[in-house]
Amino acid sequence: MGYAFARITLKNPSNPALQSLDVDALADTGALHLCIPEHVAAQLELKEIYKREVTTADGKRHVVPYVGPVQVILGNRGCFGGAIVMGDQVLLGAVQMEDMDLVVSPPERKVIPNPFSPNIPAALAK
Repeated sequence: MGYAFARITLKNPSNPALQSLDVDALADTGALHLCIPEHVAAQLELKEIYKREVTTADGKRHVVPYVGPVQVILGNRGCFGGAIVMGDQVLLGAVQMEDMDLVVSPPERKVIPNPFSPNIPAALAK
């Protein structure tokens, strides 16, 4: 299939006067968290809340900053949460995609609103 990308907007909701960032994020349904590079965290003035230990694909463990709050927006959908600071590009994880009711479209190689709920995000709450 190849890689799938999403053009997303990142904001710091604690500082609405601060300019948001539009970025191309690699969509990874196998990763849980939003991951952002250090320069993105600095531009958004996101504060470290915790340290997190993460295991990367090579099996190595790293202690990295967990920052927030961060708002993620794709089109007319959005969510709030935290982000792990690591890597050299923004990675959109499954938590944010689920929260905004997004799916990966393999033919288009991009992230799109769930076709079963195209106008407003849907969630299961039972």
